[in-house]
Amino acid sequence: MKCIPLRLFLLLILVYSISLVSCGQQVKTHKPVDSLAQDMDKTIPGNFTQHSTDVFDSTSLTPFFKKYPGLKTYAGQVTDFYQKRKYAYAWFENGSLIEQAGNLTNRIMNLDNDGIYKKAPYAKSLDSLLDGLNTKTTSKQPLTDVELMLTSQYFMLANLIWHGMGADASKSAKWFLPREKDSYDQYLDSLLKTPTKQLTNEPVYRQYELLRTYLKKYRDLDSSDKWALITIAGKSVKSGDSSSTILLIKKRLYKLGDYKGDTITNVFTAELVSGVKQFQTRLGLPVNGLVNRETINEMNVPLKSRIKQILVNMERSRWLPASMKGDYLGVNIPEFKLHVYNNDSLLWSCNVVVGKSANQTTVFYGEVKYVVFSPYWNVPESIVRNEVIPGMRKNANYISKHNMQITGYVNGLPSVRQKPGPENSLGLVKFLFPNSYSIYLHDTPSKSLFGESARAFSHGCIRVKEPAKLADFLLQQRKEWTPQKIDAAMHAGKEQYVTLNNKIPVFIAYLTAFVDRDGKINFRKDIYSLDGRLADMLMKQNGAY
Repeated sequence: MKCIPLRLFLLLILVYSISLVSCGQQVKTHKPVDSLAQDMDKTIPGNFTQHSTDVFDSTSLTPFFKKYPGLKTYAGQVTDFYQKRKYAYAWFENGSLIEQAGNLTNRIMNLDNDGIYKKAPYAKSLDSLLDGLNTKTTSKQPLTDVELMLTSQYFMLANLIWHGMGADASKSAKWFLPREKDSYDQYLDSLLKTPTKQLTNEPVYRQYELLRTYLKKYRDLDSSDKWALITIAGKSVKSGDSSSTILLIKKRLYKLGDYKGDTITNVFTAELVSGVKQFQTRLGLPVNGLVNRETINEMNVPLKSRIKQILVNMERSRWLPASMKGDYLGVNIPEFKLHVYNNDSLLWSCNVVVGKSANQTTVFYGEVKYVVFSPYWNVPESIVRNEVIPGMRKNANYISKHNMQITGYVNGLPSVRQKPGPENSLGLVKFLFPNSYSIYLHDTPSKSLFGESARAFSHGCIRVKEPAKLADFLLQQRKEWTPQKIDAAMHAGKEQYVTLNNKIPVFIAYLTAFVDRDGKINFRKDIYSLDGRLADMLMKQNGAY
């Protein structure tokens, strides 16, 4: 009789020891971080979740992917995921499916809500497997096929809605920003640990989810409204006017969320002026409160066209980093804006001038390395050929008149540079991020162009309205570079290179639809005609994922 308690005691010790090893009991400490960074860090937690103590045989993977060859693309990710968790079930707890399985399935069955026109592979099989599980009420054993189907479908979903179309598709859409591959298995672990009614803190650029909300709104509006053409008599409609057209304008802006007043009277009220101004702000138009031709044309843009804009910019959002640490710059070409960020928080913005349609500013990534005060301008060969030489033929003093000098000859063409000074085409300072496109940020003597609502006037480089402020921001780690010293260097008339202590990332992007800080959707003109091709790839499923 004495041997039984002893065996029991030894068995209990063994079980307890194994449990300690399997759980990997460690105390983790977390440094305090800002709220935005904390939100992003939730997508990359540490150890994998331990929902289930049940494990399955690793040899189940091969027959599963043989049975469902359309999911074989994700076999490597699925295998890595289960190797890290020693083949423990992820979607079952105590033999029952966890809540997140239903949330994932709902997202898979409604890919169109994410602007995806493809159908999930084996969606019917997933549905049948889950139905079969629900009918087996007496069994509390997890089913391996259900487990592997859910995990495979998760990686399929991640590829479609977060990663987007492949690099070949983005390059064909003239998008040369680098594409990062996120660790979606880590996000899956985070998802499994936190029961929620929907996926949260998704590993994708924040604009994606914001645009996704407006996709639903505009689709709902499109299904319920004919969006009839509104016409105005004369050049514009203004405050104090009254007509049946004004009533239509009120109703249109009410549906779009810009106007909150009455939709019964036909008088152009002060409240309608405010609504028109908000609409004009969202569309990047001159903000004057007048319903002129330009404003009414934007009001008449078909909802299906707006939906396409939202779709293509959701895809572009998939191609941007989900989050960035530290300082960085962003230029949105169709918005004609430079945005300055720290840890994904917007610090300030200013107007910029970008390339004309014939001299497009390239969509790419760089790192600002130098601030150059009182710069020379080395005139590009194309400008020498197309502008300088014809100018020299017409005026023998063209070179001296424009404060230029010829430094030599290459391939029969003069090498021309413009001397530092207030009339220099680069202004008083430029910001260099070495790249193969010969594009950089710089000041300009042509300040009046910043007052235009559409600012595509350059040969490709980006002119900055507030260059001194940008120089001060970039040189903030160089304490000797005070605002006074920066101003003196800008007006010194002698070129001076200053190397940054740390290179600053700059993203030159192209977003024709985005949600602003107030949560309002903005639309901009497709100045380089890049939206149409991308929309076709999405809606006709021509782009490879």
